[in-house]
Amino acid sequence: MKDIEKQYARAFSGVAGKQVLAHLRSITVERVYGPNVSNEDLRWWAAQNALVHQIENLIQRGNNLTQ
Repeated sequence: MKDIEKQYARAFSGVAGKQVLAHLRSITVERVYGPNVSNEDLRWWAAQNALVHQIENLIQRGNNLTQ
């Protein structure tokens, strides 16, 4: 899996990649729901967060391999 980790690190290392990742974080991880959020919306949000965290973890591991 090390090759794909390097590819994620490479894909998100430039200005455009960092902007895309920041945008993904802003619409998922940093999103705030009110107290009346539905169970379905919470599950959708959790799945989106998991995907963004997975991308960030792959980037971090890829960066560690190249150092």
